[in-house]
Amino acid sequence: MAAARPGKLPDVGTTIFSVMSRRARELGALNLGQGYPDYDIDPRLTELVTAAMAAGHNQYAPMEGLGSLRERVAAKLLAVYRLSIDPESGITVTLGATEAIFSAIQAVVGAGDEVIAFDPAYDSYEPAVRLAGGRCLRLPLTQPGFRYDWDRVRAAVNARTRLVLFNSPHNPACSVATRADLDALAAVTRDRDVLVLADEVYEHVVFDGAAHHSVLTHPELAARSFAVFSFGKTLHATGLRIGYCVAPPRLTAELRKVHQFNTFSIAHPLQHAVAAYLAQRPDCGRELAGFFQAKRDRLRSALEGSGFALPKAEGTYFQLLDFSEFSHDGDLEFAEELLMQAGVATIPLSPFYAAPQRLPFVRLCVAKRDSTLDEGAARLNAFAARLSRS
Repeated sequence: MAAARPGKLPDVGTTIFSVMSRRARELGALNLGQGYPDYDIDPRLTELVTAAMAAGHNQYAPMEGLGSLRERVAAKLLAVYRLSIDPESGITVTLGATEAIFSAIQAVVGAGDEVIAFDPAYDSYEPAVRLAGGRCLRLPLTQPGFRYDWDRVRAAVNARTRLVLFNSPHNPACSVATRADLDALAAVTRDRDVLVLADEVYEHVVFDGAAHHSVLTHPELAARSFAVFSFGKTLHATGLRIGYCVAPPRLTAELRKVHQFNTFSIAHPLQHAVAAYLAQRPDCGRELAGFFQAKRDRLRSALEGSGFALPKAEGTYFQLLDFSEFSHDGDLEFAEELLMQAGVATIPLSPFYAAPQRLPFVRLCVAKRDSTLDEGAARLNAFAARLSRS
């Protein structure tokens, strides 16, 4: 019998998020790994979903997204970024941010094209590039602080470069790009046929009074960028799986060519509910920075004196835990030790690298009830105390 032909991604396994969440369930561990809230969503959103279904919005939605929802997105972009975006030609509702990223890559990347991504890179990026026939060139962010090395980026850009994947606020590094970073990105792609795909799902979660710098606010980049966002992050409801992509009309048209044959349309009643919710609470995203900064600071305070170092997260609803005081093992091994010995699930960073580096970090999610964060900190403190005694 002939050997079975391998699939298109023979070296890709189950995501680290699924692996760690499954292990947490098996062991009864506290899950501070996968990035989803463990608290209830706003009851008003639940009511609006119910009302939308009762009103009969249960069949296919328009392929490009419900008109009223795209209008609400346009209103938000105007209020937050002072941008006037045509909801008809510049905004597309997608199945979460992941589908927007996948569809954008399939729309513009072809065989032989190169795509630059920055490690640690979210794990859906490279598979999407490879499925499009492209090659993903992974450039590590520099230490300390996971910063961009623009000289290295400049050296990497060539005639085959088609796309740069840019993520800010950055998951899992918890860093935030500066305006100077956007200027540098514009400079290295200037006068080239290079597009930008900006993953900005944590746009509202930037701490300590800093601002999020969207590619949409940089005129040179906005003209050649897809910018991707997520209602799941904004509304504390990751299961909604509703995101959207903002792009110039020519790029929006290309995105929709793929989107229509990928997911086609997104859950109709959920779109109605989100549109109605945004009409009633148009400023809902503006509270997120303070909300999550309080949780970040609560966890940091609770772990003070533990021996763990906690680099201050600049954005996202995550916090890195530096375990170098206790172990020189790799992060995968230490994450397993935390699961088995501390009863806490975390996310190691090495799976987000093309060439894993021995960085002493695991990622914690702070989008949890205060009681969950307190219990997690208590378990980590007890574990650290046992290590110190030994």
